[in-house]
Amino acid sequence: MKNNLGKTYACLIFFLLSFISLQAEDFTYAFNANTQSPYVKEPVILTLDVNQTNHDVVLLFNLTINKSEDYTFQRLDIKETDSYHNAKIHYVYLIYPLRSGDINVTFNLLKKVTTDDSVAYSFSGDRDNVKGLVTVDTNVILPPVELKVKPLPSGTTLVGDFTLTHSIKKHQAKAYEPLPFQVQIKGLGYPPLLDTLLPQEGNFTRFTEKPIVNSFANTVGTQSNVTYPMALSHSTSFTLPPLVLKAFNPKTEISYTLTVPEQHFDIQEVVTDSLVDTIDAPDMLEEDWSWLSTLLGYIVVFTAGYLTALSWKWKKKSISNTRHPLIQKIQDCKDEKALLQVLIAADNKRFTPSIEKLEASLYGNGKINLNKVKQEAEEQI
Repeated sequence: MKNNLGKTYACLIFFLLSFISLQAEDFTYAFNANTQSPYVKEPVILTLDVNQTNHDVVLLFNLTINKSEDYTFQRLDIKETDSYHNAKIHYVYLIYPLRSGDINVTFNLLKKVTTDDSVAYSFSGDRDNVKGLVTVDTNVILPPVELKVKPLPSGTTLVGDFTLTHSIKKHQAKAYEPLPFQVQIKGLGYPPLLDTLLPQEGNFTRFTEKPIVNSFANTVGTQSNVTYPMALSHSTSFTLPPLVLKAFNPKTEISYTLTVPEQHFDIQEVVTDSLVDTIDAPDMLEEDWSWLSTLLGYIVVFTAGYLTALSWKWKKKSISNTRHPLIQKIQDCKDEKALLQVLIAADNKRFTPSIEKLEASLYGNGKINLNKVKQEAEEQI
């Protein structure tokens, strides 16, 4: 049994080695980093060269760096020699490590294998009928690039070679008048983007906007010019303490500071007495009760109308309650036959003329006005 396991492992290892060998037969690759022991946020220029070795097939490549919280990256350049059987690709990346310690930069390389016939077929037809290129895709596992990242000096805010300038248009203002204040940081290094430059201490009012960023990356790092527009205001004179940013240049391994000196602002305070004068402007309002009489007039009119409607409703209800029930039955009759039945059921000789008219209309040739007959019958009650 042990011999069988040993043979199985041997076959598996042989298969993996054969697979790797096949990969290696198609192309070779080579990494090169300008440094493998950078400081945190020091630029690392990484190049990767891929050269096709198997000239019997057409090779295409797609290389990306895997995202990570340990670093940021940006592709600076890619140069390709697109000869179908002798592909050569040169990748250039800019990488910034974001923490100290050991960091592995990993890759995702997709190798696409196709043939001359497939390439020719994919480009046949007109511009609106391009056929898909058929490829055999394989994810190639590349070894990570290992970086041993050194920590920055304690308290470091900026990493690179920067200069700082500031601009304050005026140091005198009226109470609560904004005082424009601008700081500009420029140089080569990790982009100098900070949440705020103003200190938390101090009871003056702070106005800040998003920094204005102009930057571009190249094979030596990132050149940046960042402007911080701000403004200050207060009701009394105040002092802005010095703004001190600790920076570190990884090339020279020297720390330095960027400083805005202490700034004092003279504020013209508002004299409280001047806010209160001896003249009423506008004049004091005299008590005017005319609105009350108008309001009472509206209330009286409304009440009178409401009581009138209420009394009319009560009177109508009272009349309805005292009316003879036979009258309501007569009014509810819809035709001569119904009215005849009501009058006969009343068994009253006073309704005899009305009954005769109804019988003549129903059983003879007589014609009557139903409403008029109803009215005559009601008058007999």
